Amino acid sequence: MISLQQALWSGRFAVGMDDSTLAFTSSLDVDSHLAFYDVMGSLAHVRMLKKCGIIPAEDADSIIAGLKVILDEVRKGEFELDYSQEDIHTNVEFTLTSRIGPAGGKLHTGRSRNDQVATDFRMYLRDDALKAAEAVNQLMMSLVKVAEDNGDTVMPGFTHMQHAQPVTLAQHMMAHAFKFSRDADRFLDAFRRMDKCPLGAAALAGTTYPIDRHMTAQALGFREPTENSMDSVSDRDFVTELAYCAAQTAIHLSSLCEELVLWSSQEFGFVEMDDRYTTGSSIMPQKKNPDIAELVRGKTGSVIGSLMTMITMTKGLPLTYNRDLQEDKRPVMESMETVISCCTIMSKVIATSAFRKERMLEVTSRGQINATDLADYLVTKGVPFREAHGIVGAAVRHSIESGRNLEDMTLDELREFSDRIEDDVYDILPVVRCVERRNSYGGTSSASTDVQISKAIEQIMLRDEVIRQETQLIENCWKQLAEE
Repeated sequence: MISLQQALWSGRFAVGMDDSTLAFTSSLDVDSHLAFYDVMGSLAHVRMLKKCGIIPAEDADSIIAGLKVILDEVRKGEFELDYSQEDIHTNVEFTLTSRIGPAGGKLHTGRSRNDQVATDFRMYLRDDALKAAEAVNQLMMSLVKVAEDNGDTVMPGFTHMQHAQPVTLAQHMMAHAFKFSRDADRFLDAFRRMDKCPLGAAALAGTTYPIDRHMTAQALGFREPTENSMDSVSDRDFVTELAYCAAQTAIHLSSLCEELVLWSSQEFGFVEMDDRYTTGSSIMPQKKNPDIAELVRGKTGSVIGSLMTMITMTKGLPLTYNRDLQEDKRPVMESMETVISCCTIMSKVIATSAFRKERMLEVTSRGQINATDLADYLVTKGVPFREAHGIVGAAVRHSIESGRNLEDMTLDELREFSDRIEDDVYDILPVVRCVERRNSYGGTSSASTDVQISKAIEQIMLRDEVIRQETQLIENCWKQLAEE
């Protein structure tokens, strides 16, 4: 049996927890990752208690000194965990009290583990959101650099995995880049919504002590306190939202990786990945496997699973705190770690891959990929588009049967399908011309992709500045709390 002295809630109970109960309810293996944030939250809380005159200044100073020692141990990885205690919060408080005496018991005045853990976890995920946005930004920059080097690299654009229209590799890379741009924005949006401090909400109803929640919020780098004490301790929207952000990013990563796996095959031959980010076969000497891309694609499942865990866990919980919420940490911690590492490694994969321009151009000669341009040409000659579509469809059928591309057919052959076709048709049929004529905003011409690249770089730079400012603000708060 576990001694009652090892539980913060022991007064009500005649005997301590059974060992099996402790083992089942303990969260220490997960929430030990919150140790740094727990100590920082306690430093902010005790300084507020001191300023508001809620506990004696002498006791507050003793607590602060003891917490600073624990903080130093946590930073150095030297803080020893006692697994007979159920969580990191108990570990910190009991260690503090064992070192400084009864004054340590005054630290918990005016707060509960409910608001304490909600604050710790917000601080932890707030940092993760910034790290994720930065990692996604770096991946986006790698894609942009490939686009900058390939504004004239023509390749097939696909729908249904069939050749659709010619595009440039720059356009294709920028399509992925803007997906990741939205992902990075989502992480920063989630950061802003979680940037409110629950500390001081106590168990659920607030506290009778004259605390200053704005002071603790500011000390911990939060924009403001949360507005409602019941919502403060029961809210896990910020966890689920971040799990969604991670899942959406993982889906975009998986799409990119799927293409790289296909493109690196002999059938496509569009790309060769750097030796440093591929592996070989234990039996087939010739193999060069795109394992990084495949692993990232495979990890998407666990990240999506973490989102499903959070949605299911919270779907039927009554107000306010329920012990179910102890299970909120592992899924999102793991999914955020996965996404950050995947973005980091894929940034390197993209930056070091060799894209084969000649091969990409070669395969655009298949599948009558310029058919839409011929239809558009007929429209400029006064043919309604739906009629033009039928005319070109017949011409395509003939080109397939004769084994030739549209641009290889003679003018007399083409005029059999419409007398509106003239010599100038050969100005629009080459795939390079098909690409350059698509000058609409967001289109695939080199002029259009140049605009996209400039826009993407602007987005990256703006986010980098936001990340830098928010990171600096938080680090300044940590420095001030540790040094005062």
